[in-house]
Amino acid sequence: MPDQPSHKPADHATGAPPPDALRADARRNRERVLEAAREVFAAQGVDAPMSAVARRAGVGVATLYRRFPTRSALVTAAFEDQLAVCATALEEAMADPDPGHGLYTLLRKVCTTLVTDRGFETVFMADFPEALDYDRERACAEERLSHLLRRARDAGQLREDFAPADIPLLLLAVGGLAGQPPETALPAAHRLLTYLFQSFQAHPPSHPGPLPPAPPLDLSGLNRPGPAPMSTVRP
Repeated sequence: MPDQPSHKPADHATGAPPPDALRADARRNRERVLEAAREVFAAQGVDAPMSAVARRAGVGVATLYRRFPTRSALVTAAFEDQLAVCATALEEAMADPDPGHGLYTLLRKVCTTLVTDRGFETVFMADFPEALDYDRERACAEERLSHLLRRARDAGQLREDFAPADIPLLLLAVGGLAGQPPETALPAAHRLLTYLFQSFQAHPPSHPGPLPPAPPLDLSGLNRPGPAPMSTVRP
């Protein structure tokens, strides 16, 4: 699970002025580029050509590279807020005196972000190919998560055969909902998390509380097409 890649704005790391130092029209252009990046990454993946982002944003490739000289700078800026939410959620979970509650709250926030922020699922599950510190950040986050899981297991809150790999398994399952409309994806993610988290527990309640409402899904949803080609996405 990736931690926040940097506590500094992505542009600051590249020597460019931070967003609040830009003129109003420059800020609008920057936001248009970031929105285009989120749409392109959602449709084509994090390895999509930078030229596709520039074309989608209606700017020249040279303009794009002046603002975001590397792919990782663009990816980080496009999803900075979402990555910060996940990083903060991990910090709060580590500080929770009840590790089981902290773990559930963390997973709920991450699952919500995965299915409500267009393109974030693609980035969250991928490496940043040009981010020199990303491997270190990911390793740090995974170490902290492992510590949280050990605390929960030592407290008798997780079953003995629970494995850390069950967390990415859960996130991959929830990430599969990202292509659904938000009104379907969000309740489905919360319901799936509740189901699976109950199975993680060492002593699940004999009469568990009610599940979140069932999402409006049927078998026809299994044939739902993936993201629309960029030529058919709204201009």
